[in-house]
Amino acid sequence: MSLNIAVLATGDELINGEMADTNTSRIAGILGAHGYTVGESRVVGDVEEEIESALCDLAGKREVVIVTGGLGPTEDDLTARIAAKAFGRRLVLNDEALAQIRAFFAKRNMEMNPRNEKQALLPLKSTILGNRLGTAPGFTLHQQNCDLFFLPGVPKEMVDMLEQQVLPRIQQRSGGTAPLQERILKVFGLSEPRVEELFDGQTLPTGVALAFGVDFPFVHVKLRASGESAEPLLDRAEVQTRQLLEPYVFANGQETLAGNVGRMLTDAGLTIALAESCTGGIVAGMLTELPGASAFFERGAVTYSNTAKHDWLQVPPEILQNPGAVSEACALAMARGIRSTAGSDLGLAITGIAGPDGGSPEKPVGTVFLALSDGQNEQVKGYRFSGERDRIRRMASCMALEWVRRYLNSRL
Repeated sequence: MSLNIAVLATGDELINGEMADTNTSRIAGILGAHGYTVGESRVVGDVEEEIESALCDLAGKREVVIVTGGLGPTEDDLTARIAAKAFGRRLVLNDEALAQIRAFFAKRNMEMNPRNEKQALLPLKSTILGNRLGTAPGFTLHQQNCDLFFLPGVPKEMVDMLEQQVLPRIQQRSGGTAPLQERILKVFGLSEPRVEELFDGQTLPTGVALAFGVDFPFVHVKLRASGESAEPLLDRAEVQTRQLLEPYVFANGQETLAGNVGRMLTDAGLTIALAESCTGGIVAGMLTELPGASAFFERGAVTYSNTAKHDWLQVPPEILQNPGAVSEACALAMARGIRSTAGSDLGLAITGIAGPDGGSPEKPVGTVFLALSDGQNEQVKGYRFSGERDRIRRMASCMALEWVRRYLNSRL
């Protein structure tokens, strides 16, 4: 059974430009992957009357309302008090919530500030939603035909609580099974029109719907099915899609390019070291965000200047002079140099011109060279990426990781 769902995000920082509302899109994405559609979303500031009005209005016409923000210990965290007022309930000190807050601090051997007790003041007859990652307990209220879920605004906490506690309750209300199941295959190296074109003339299993999305520089291929046979139908459709799009499919569902590269390096027992110029350490950042990265990541060097390339990576001066720092020869020397210095199995290098300045007719902005060396086999190639500086840097970083993924695939 499908549900009528709304999202309400609160906080002045979301409407004055200080912060972007990423929570609503994350909620919609997570629910969408389980077959639920968000029918309405709103963002309001820390104004009591506006929050109360939004809560009452949404509760009166929606079956599920997910609220984020305003559960902290400071004076401008108003959500629990306003929810109590909106639905005619007393604000009471919830013993379960207070115990959860105290346990959070005790587990980390931290002293609890008395202000944190405010986070245990919740509307009467609230059901607590545990927060494993922060101090703010979430809570849920049932108001007439509506279930309201109140979650912290901190994205990491919100996502964990949504997946672990809110989603199972939504599924229970909808009859125990998701109305729609979805598989997302992530593609790199093909444009969305090209991906769609490859499906022309293809017949997916009956009952499987096909959709596309873009998360630059990736294309998401979405396979959807419902009913008791959804799982086997999606299995068949996924096999067919992978065969159609290989070698461009790099991840499934919540997997990431960096995450899969890290897993593959770990499984292969290989280490990698990076020499980054125009990307400024972006690739190193993507890899070291992964838990356990020390198993495969040896070091990363941001060698922006010619001096750094020579001193740290032993790039010969004659290469830096001609053909120059942005060249196949320099990229390959960088990859060899970082691998030799680090003693790693792989050396990966990126050098280029991200702009907006620094380009020339021979080497325009967007010119990037990648090199990968394992001591015996070496790859080096130049690219011309388009777009603004951030897009060029992101594209170069993802392409570098894709090189490593394909190298590791070739070893299987």
